[in-house]
Amino acid sequence: MNGAAGVVALAFGLYAANAAFGASVRTGLINSQGFHWIHHALYVATLSLGLVALSSLWWSSSTAGWFLIPALVALVALPYAGSPRRHPYRHIWAALVPLPFYILSLIVALPT
Repeated sequence: MNGAAGVVALAFGLYAANAAFGASVRTGLINSQGFHWIHHALYVATLSLGLVALSSLWWSSSTAGWFLIPALVALVALPYAGSPRRHPYRHIWAALVPLPFYILSLIVALPT
């Protein structure tokens, strides 16, 4: 696995972990009342690592970063989708928009 594939895989994993945590809280599997800040910290880490993966366009020969641009735009817009309490479905759909782009980026980044 090359460097770009590793960073994209880590970015995808962090996105998946954040989505899984959010889904677990939403469905009631986890009560995050005392530590909901973890979801916000995962969001910031997901966005930051996504930007690092995007930077692979400059430091590697991989073109996988191009597929991350729509994912990162969606992640940046996510806080403006409304509160998960007041607009739960809007928040869920906005959080799911990056998924196909992360998958495409990972497929492109993996060596053939």
